[in-house]
Amino acid sequence: MKINWYRLLYSFVVCSTLLLGKLVSAQEDKYEIQALVNVFLGSSGDHGQLSPAASYPFSMLSIGPQTNPTTHMGYEYFAKEFLGFTHNRFEGVGCQGSGGLLLVKPFLGDADDRKPLIKVSDRAEPGYYAVSFANGIQASFSVNQQGGVHHYRFPKGKKGIRIDLGYCINNTFVAENHQLEDQTLSGWIKGKTVCHAGVYQWFYHLAFSCPVDIIPLNKHEVLVIPGNDTQDFEVYVGTSTVGATYAVKATPKRKGIASAKQSSATDWEQLLGQITVKGEKERKQLFYSLLYRTLQSPYIISEPDGAFRGVDGKTYQANGKRYHGWAVWDNYKTQLPLLSLAYPAIYGDVVQSIAGLYAHGKRDFAGPTEPSNTVRTEHAEIVLLDAYRKGYAVDFKSIKDSLLLEATRFNFKKPDRALESAYDLWALSYIFEVLKDKQRSDSLMQRAAEYQTVWNREFKDLTKSDVDRMSARGMYQGTIRQYRWAVPFDMKGLVELAGGKAAFTEQLDDFFDHHYFNRANEPDMQSQLLYYASDKPWKYQWLTHHLALDTVIQYYFNDNSRGTGAFIDRIYKNEPKAYIRTMDDDAGAMSGWFVLTAIGLQPACVGEPIYYLNVPLFPEVVLKNNGKPFAIQVENFDDKHPYIKNIQLNGKPLDRLWLKHDEIAKGGTLIIEASETPQTFGKDGMWVSSFDAMN
Repeated sequence: MKINWYRLLYSFVVCSTLLLGKLVSAQEDKYEIQALVNVFLGSSGDHGQLSPAASYPFSMLSIGPQTNPTTHMGYEYFAKEFLGFTHNRFEGVGCQGSGGLLLVKPFLGDADDRKPLIKVSDRAEPGYYAVSFANGIQASFSVNQQGGVHHYRFPKGKKGIRIDLGYCINNTFVAENHQLEDQTLSGWIKGKTVCHAGVYQWFYHLAFSCPVDIIPLNKHEVLVIPGNDTQDFEVYVGTSTVGATYAVKATPKRKGIASAKQSSATDWEQLLGQITVKGEKERKQLFYSLLYRTLQSPYIISEPDGAFRGVDGKTYQANGKRYHGWAVWDNYKTQLPLLSLAYPAIYGDVVQSIAGLYAHGKRDFAGPTEPSNTVRTEHAEIVLLDAYRKGYAVDFKSIKDSLLLEATRFNFKKPDRALESAYDLWALSYIFEVLKDKQRSDSLMQRAAEYQTVWNREFKDLTKSDVDRMSARGMYQGTIRQYRWAVPFDMKGLVELAGGKAAFTEQLDDFFDHHYFNRANEPDMQSQLLYYASDKPWKYQWLTHHLALDTVIQYYFNDNSRGTGAFIDRIYKNEPKAYIRTMDDDAGAMSGWFVLTAIGLQPACVGEPIYYLNVPLFPEVVLKNNGKPFAIQVENFDDKHPYIKNIQLNGKPLDRLWLKHDEIAKGGTLIIEASETPQTFGKDGMWVSSFDAMN
């Protein structure tokens, strides 16, 4: 029999190509969700203050570039000059940023010429960042848990890396100590937290993929020189907030960057996949790019054996994981409720970590012995009450004295602080009701009710000349018009203070119709929810879609009062200049609002286990919900149908526009019939917060 070798070879090539195609396709399907994430969103200018650094869910380690010019995160998308790569940053925060510790810069020749590297191109995805430079150096990075890998591809010839242990973002370096031994570099660095409020300490360990010469340059800098023939060179980084031994254990084994990248991608895919959405690809890309931003912090600070450092600097032992790195004032309305809703397996430990702050000496801002970089923790008691009412375990009894001590620091001296303190006192009142201390609970609620006196004095009269001036009367990043709505715990009382439902509705219309709102910051970010206490509940449904998807007119920024210039564009865009100017993401606060809107659920009042409904931005959403999926389906879905006409829950009619947390936690199916025109559905069954709403 004559063998046709040509045909045999052709068949082999075809089969191999098909098999390879299937393998590539299977690999792409494996990471289908994380492939939708654009990590460059918000990475240019003052439009989000985000970075494309290689990161891992809830890990303080993020390896990313430092550019010139820069942003709060150290990276500017359009910059060509690179100063090197650093190992932490607090994503999305203000105060010019914080972090940027442990700078590594690759170079060619005998020594670093201190000139910037010139970027040719860069690319990134969750857990991975890569860049190529004009001098032929290629660099890539991946982070997995508390360990990371640098991979450098050098041209032939002399080369090395310069490590600067005194580098930082925004003058936040405090001190460092390092040791060189056995071809490794290890030590600790202390840096100032966000806004220079406190100090944290971070331990690290660096190992290398081949024999190197380690040459001290000065007090804080060393050169690491591999052999001249080395072209592929890797640095393995381990970190810890507890101690040097743990940093050594966290250092990746020498499996290379491909292995680290795959491990990180697998974990990002699993976490992002806890919410699945169906719909157009472009919107899904925006959704998952923003969901990704809600999963950066707080940081896991405990070790596998449970050891962690408290805010008092002492080492403790925990059952479960412990977290730190808080921006509670910023994200307690959005990102934290999102975690409670979509990530219950994680959120229980987050709650325990917040409660633990009280046991170890909680401060509103940071102290001298923080376990990680952090921002602020005001309104933690509201978060704890919210978690308790959603079924999470909170041991209020063990921290009641610390809660009462914190209450002595609440003040009503400034208009905004009066409203915020009243909210905290409201939450504490219910916490002491849980503790069966009625006398204390009643006393705290009476103090909370004092907000009404302040509201009448400061917020009722809108004819005063300063009501549109940013930070008037000593307030923080808001105007009188914006802060006057900040009474989520007593919407019923707020309606009465405004003069009744008709007057309240008219004032809300004036606020939104004349663009007095400020989406660049948090003080009034939930104000549209108040329409569910008004004569026009349908307007809330329209506004959520409008603010999430449509062109808005914005007159306020964090550096101005109402002026002649306006921002006219969409608030959320999947591009480097993603947000309104001066709008920081604030540790998932702003991205969290979009995600909650996209799935059709917004907290009615943090502290109450109630969610207001809107038509989701997708025809179908599924929360995996710890094995009890909760699906939300939309009939008549399109962007021209933002109004709710009818609702069914698990096949039965639901005559209200809100859900309880436990209804979602049980799993099931919610079907929303959408309409193109405003509807009166659910108007007579509204849940509206008040001092006695949960009694």
